Amino acid sequence: MSDGYAIDVRNLSKRFGPKIAVDNISLQVARGEIFGFLGPNGSGKTTTIRMMCGLLNPDGGSGTCLGYDIIRDRELIKRHVGYMTQKFSFWEDLTIRENLDFVARMYDMPNRREAVDEAIQGLGLTDRAVQLAGALSGGWKQRLALAACMLHNPQLLLLDEPTAGVDPAARRDFWEELHRLSALGISVLVSTHYMDEAERCHKLAYIFNGKLLAHGSSREVVASQGLSSWAIHGENLSGLSEALRDQPGVEQTVLFGTALHVSGKDQELLERTLQTAVADRSLRLEKMDTTLEDVFIYLMSRSTPMDGDAS
Repeated sequence: MSDGYAIDVRNLSKRFGPKIAVDNISLQVARGEIFGFLGPNGSGKTTTIRMMCGLLNPDGGSGTCLGYDIIRDRELIKRHVGYMTQKFSFWEDLTIRENLDFVARMYDMPNRREAVDEAIQGLGLTDRAVQLAGALSGGWKQRLALAACMLHNPQLLLLDEPTAGVDPAARRDFWEELHRLSALGISVLVSTHYMDEAERCHKLAYIFNGKLLAHGSSREVVASQGLSSWAIHGENLSGLSEALRDQPGVEQTVLFGTALHVSGKDQELLERTLQTAVADRSLRLEKMDTTLEDVFIYLMSRSTPMDGDAS
């Protein structure tokens, strides 16, 4: 296992009773990289992240996190990791400053006051430092949670769907902050359902039913599936989608707003089918680049269920 990686794990597996949560996953995350975990709820994302970083013992597999063994050195790993849960988990009847001071006490940090002041200033919380956490909007709660993660100067951040329920402006600001931290050499593992966020990650992993279906940069993930895609514009696209699904060369039809995306691996056959389908109809057909979302829908639709549900 190489110290050049923030995370380097092989063949991780985890069961909860008869249910398989993670099935033989191997991944490497470079230092300073923003690595995105995607997949539907219950796909095994959170369980995988927790095992990779020593927060949960795997049933099988091995690896290192920040150079520490994920099984033998779990306590050492925790000292260098910041973990931001999906659900806001701070005390709503305490102020921002009081919450951060409590977290600093938990880490037994020296120079607590200076560390809290630095976190408050660094994430633009100065004007709200005495505001109760329960009165904060989703975006400000998110900033508080990130400030708490950064108090002990971690080398790795674990972010479990950190922007769920946050408005677009706050999501944009949050991702700008993640890229600033990445430029400082801090590694970030983030799970998300948003495709625009996925495309802002340096690398991605798509997990479904506990299995790793694809990984790499967004461009590499799209290219790996070899899909040709077309967009159809016009009326009654829902009916057209149904009619096309069993046609030659058509492997996927997905409605996106006012357009129907149609994808398949045989480019020539697919084009012939679509040209015939739109002939003599008031529809517009255009070739398009296959999107990351097209690929993830394709992967999910072709993945077979495992023995039991993932967590």
